Amino acid sequence: MVETDILYAYVKKEDWLKKVARSLILKIEKGEFEKVYASREALHEMYYVSREEGVSVDEYISRVVALTNIKNLVFLETTHEIDLLALTLMKQYGLESIFDAYYAATALNQVPDHSIISTDTVFDRIPGITRIDPREI
Repeated sequence: MVETDILYAYVKKEDWLKKVARSLILKIEKGEFEKVYASREALHEMYYVSREEGVSVDEYISRVVALTNIKNLVFLETTHEIDLLALTLMKQYGLESIFDAYYAATALNQVPDHSIISTDTVFDRIPGITRIDPREI
């Protein structure tokens, strides 16, 4: 599963992770990993971050279109089980971001290998999740 840091870096004009994100998305589109998953909550997080950065709604729509058209990238729906698991993970592991909690819950509940491609070390706290640093792929 790919986390928001990669997706956001991919659609931004400039980002410290842009080169890594472009390389990873190219590999996803080529099918090097078969299917790669993302939580649909990533689109919500990106909305809030984009708006805070002054991105217009039209530009945000363009970003969502670009992301949702990436071949071999599947956005997973949120379920009530994931909602409850996310909240439980927040409490149990001291997660401060509801979005990180959703990504962890999605990885545990819907991603077969329970892995998350992310630079965010918060996922290292949660047993059962394997975090893969995108800079090492």
